[in-house]
Amino acid sequence: MPINWDDFDNEIDTIIAESAEETDEKLASKISSITRMTDDEVKELFPVPADVKKLTELMKIVKSSEDRNNKINKIVANAEEFGGIVLTLLSKFA
Repeated sequence: MPINWDDFDNEIDTIIAESAEETDEKLASKISSITRMTDDEVKELFPVPADVKKLTELMKIVKSSEDRNNKINKIVANAEEFGGIVLTLLSKFA
């Protein structure tokens, strides 16, 4: 089932606007629903809601229907923003 990234972004923005603890729970749940990570793993890896937002932006690029070169160009263009997220993920899986 393809993910509607516009709806996903809207949901994430709404969740971030809510209280910190509830936000953490909802964000972890939303991210774990589209990854192989559990809610607890998401909360452990990305305790700051802004990092979860960056992760969703990165995932949106990776899962888009664009060709590989366009995806790479977008990731490179946002390398500073995504650097910490990529390092966290690679540390988890390496």
